[in-house]
Amino acid sequence: MTLAPLPRSDIQLAVEQHGLDGGTFVAQVVGRGLEALAQQPVTLTWFGARGRSGMVYRSRMRNQGFGHEMFDGRPVIGIATRASELAPCNAHLTRVAEAVKCGVWRAGGLPLPFPTMATGGTLMRSHRRAVPQPHGHGGRRADPADPLDGVLLPSGCDKTTPAMLVGAASVDLPAVLVTGVPMLNGKYRGQDVGSGTHVWKCEEDLKIGRMTEEEYFFAEGCMARSEGHCMTMGTASTMACVAEALGMQLPGSAAWPAVDSRQMGTAQAAGQRIVRMVGEELCPSRILTREAFENAVRVNAAIGGSTNAVIHLIAIAGRVGVEQGLQDFDDSVRAVPTLVNLMPSGTYLMEDFCYAGGLPAVMAELLSGRLLHGEQITVTGRTIAENTENTENTENTENTENTEKAERVDSDVITGLDASFLSAGTGIADLRGNLCPDGAVIKQSAASPHLLTHRGPARVFDSPEAHHEVADDPELDIDEDTVIGNAGPMGYPGMPEVANVQLPAKLLKAGVKDMVRVCDGRMSGTGYGTVVLHVAPEAAVGGPLALVHDGDPVVLDVPNRFLRLDDTELTRRRQTWKAPAEPHTNGYAWLCTQNVEQADQGADFGFLRGSRGHEVPRDSH
Repeated sequence: MTLAPLPRSDIQLAVEQHGLDGGTFVAQVVGRGLEALAQQPVTLTWFGARGRSGMVYRSRMRNQGFGHEMFDGRPVIGIATRASELAPCNAHLTRVAEAVKCGVWRAGGLPLPFPTMATGGTLMRSHRRAVPQPHGHGGRRADPADPLDGVLLPSGCDKTTPAMLVGAASVDLPAVLVTGVPMLNGKYRGQDVGSGTHVWKCEEDLKIGRMTEEEYFFAEGCMARSEGHCMTMGTASTMACVAEALGMQLPGSAAWPAVDSRQMGTAQAAGQRIVRMVGEELCPSRILTREAFENAVRVNAAIGGSTNAVIHLIAIAGRVGVEQGLQDFDDSVRAVPTLVNLMPSGTYLMEDFCYAGGLPAVMAELLSGRLLHGEQITVTGRTIAENTENTENTENTENTENTEKAERVDSDVITGLDASFLSAGTGIADLRGNLCPDGAVIKQSAASPHLLTHRGPARVFDSPEAHHEVADDPELDIDEDTVIGNAGPMGYPGMPEVANVQLPAKLLKAGVKDMVRVCDGRMSGTGYGTVVLHVAPEAAVGGPLALVHDGDPVVLDVPNRFLRLDDTELTRRRQTWKAPAEPHTNGYAWLCTQNVEQADQGADFGFLRGSRGHEVPRDSH
């Protein structure tokens, strides 16, 4: 409904209330009525300011060719792009941002792209997760220091999506995530190959002579055939789906292949939608509720999602004041089967997932079993349940003739509750015991069933590099369990994905395909195997992994949720344990080690917990 212009006296009153300037700018506002002022108080404190400050803000913006009509109270939308050719999964985000920008213009907003840190999981070493994670620095520019009424968040590689979400949660401006979506399926000699997952497989084949060096190098070009992020259900695809499940992304937008023209259409729709959200004051704090996080945890179980989602979701929840811990992941998923047959747990890839119905089909299936909170609001302004009834991302919500209902098109890729890919309770498990007093996780769907209950002697390494140095030694004394410490958030700032170390060549040649690995670090979402991860507290702070010796009997019992060894021996060793020297004395790595929380708490900076909101700060001029 369009409001009639108010009498000038009322407009003047509103102008005074918001500290606005007169002249041409007021004339523009008068033409739109008081509604424009009521809906856009944030950026009007910049572009409607009196005196020198207002002139500085408006005149500098006009050097980009903007006319005075751009400062008439329309929503100003920031586009936080992470495009970079040093982050291959993000390289195409420039085009995504342009599509988003078109949508903002079309809806009557003013789009202003700005750069954020492009952290890629492929090229950046060591501290790559310490940069966007502790997560707060990922969305650091989308803050009240800039004149923004809402933000669009294009993201790609796996760390960028949670970094954008925690930034949005902290600032609490209206926000829509637009993920850069996956590459096309990899193809090698007539078979589908998955990014990441087949890296590990090819490495094993090369070690045992099943693949030549020439074939190994040829396979490299077969895994990444287009722009986009990993097309397995790795962390990038997982977090895109999780964002959609949280309600922070348009329905159906997590799975389009990056080169599919429909992805650009979805990006434009996001640009249109964010302008409406500003008027609706639909902020992340209204969307990211306790029930939304429960939905995300259950969806992660249903898709066979990455263990990294555990850390990311706990960190995001911490920013909005929602209490979430490892036990929530275990409790929430025991009734949820794995429905999606994708690598690394299954056979297919994200392109197949998209054509089979994508995430809306999975959520519709979970809703049919009453496994989701269907009443949760999303960025569409509709509920989760309503989105599955109409997956069309348009602003015309009154037209019900051309709606598209979520459905499973291929039941081999997306199975039903009545014939699930894996049974209920095969998601991520939270382990406890004297080796992990504060918890550890294991992805059951990617583990070997016969190793989920296991007892074996430990072979201990104090770093991943120590394991790599001897992994190909034919005389290596190792038969069963590998324990690796000092790869957690403090022992290895950035907490990189090093836990799924290669099996020793000796075991591979003997036909062994998996072994129990226990580590306080992370594993790539594309990885697989019986790998216990995120052990807390970590070895570097005196966690029990620091006290394990070669030959100690490690007992893993996933069905009963424990990981332990003889307690008497651990108690004796603790008396002589000495903390390692602090490896970093300055710089960002030092800041990280001084403030980062343990994995069970989300590995975020403790001082960034809680939302700071978007109260406008003091003037700069």
